[in-house]
Amino acid sequence: MLIKKIKLQDFRNYEELELEFNDNVNLILGQNAQGKTNLLESVYVTSMGKSFRTAKDSEMIRFGQEFGKVYVETLKDDFDGSVEIIFDKNSKKFVKVDGVKIKKTSQLLKNVYIVIFSPEDLKIVKDEPEKRRKFIDRELCQIRPSYYDNLSNYKKVLLQRNIYLKENSVDSAILDIWDMQLARYGAAIMHQRRNFTEKINKISCGIHANITDGHEKLKITYAPNIEFRDNLKEQEELFYEVIKKSCENDLRQRTTTKGPHKDDLEFFINDINVRSFGSQGQQRTAALSLKLAEISIIEEETGEKPVLLLDDVMSELDAGRQEFLIKSLADIQLFVTTTEIPEKLLSEFPSGNVYTVHGGTIEKSTY
Repeated sequence: MLIKKIKLQDFRNYEELELEFNDNVNLILGQNAQGKTNLLESVYVTSMGKSFRTAKDSEMIRFGQEFGKVYVETLKDDFDGSVEIIFDKNSKKFVKVDGVKIKKTSQLLKNVYIVIFSPEDLKIVKDEPEKRRKFIDRELCQIRPSYYDNLSNYKKVLLQRNIYLKENSVDSAILDIWDMQLARYGAAIMHQRRNFTEKINKISCGIHANITDGHEKLKITYAPNIEFRDNLKEQEELFYEVIKKSCENDLRQRTTTKGPHKDDLEFFINDINVRSFGSQGQQRTAALSLKLAEISIIEEETGEKPVLLLDDVMSELDAGRQEFLIKSLADIQLFVTTTEIPEKLLSEFPSGNVYTVHGGTIEKSTY
């Protein structure tokens, strides 16, 4: 999977931009607030149809403009492709894949595979459960459009149920309609999350052992909010039963208290809970193992290596982890943002291009 070229129009602080990228390494240098992360963001949205920084599409439009546009040319499965996304200020979004307009975001998925790694990801182990749920959702949506549909439907039902719970008078028959749908979509989400966690645990464990020279054993487990059942039908029935039992509490709190919107992941090193008792170094190593495992899972599931976006993360890693990260990224197209990069570290990278960013303009060179 390669991003060959990008064209931007009124995206963030870029009025107009056209760049061709190196198949190996693309170093994006510049001081803070010049547009480095904006460029990565523009690449990322062509994969998921949304930003990794904001939930509001309108925030990606250059100030004072009515719309913004991102267009990329790709190489995937040895075939050329393209993705074009237009955002307008009224929160409408128009997407074309290979020149053909699509109707649903799920049709965009599986066209551009991206893994993003930022300083925030280094906190994923110790941060709140929402961060870990977002991690699972982002990766599963990329590789399994069916998960995207299940998650989207679950969120819609959850929203409607929560709105109804806030009514002064609640009809149990109407509430039951939401409950049945919540159980159906929720059970499917739980099964897909459990399967994903088992895969990423196996891969992360091997990576973590390599980083720590075998001194530490990482284990990642799925911590569902509702008891897990191997049989999908049984899972749906249990989910429905739990929702019914929690109805009184839900009415009192006026929100849905049970379901995968409350799920979590747990991290253990040598059987000790890393979030509660691990050192910062252990938490960061576990996070690094997790992100590198993403690459392997996408390749295993799709047959394509994803594009890796490293957003100012090198400066957050010590020399040993920097070296391990670089050596792990052979044959992967990299986009690396940083204010500066030491010559010793630069020599570790494969050949590539340098893009110096200043105030929404970019100068290209090689190293």
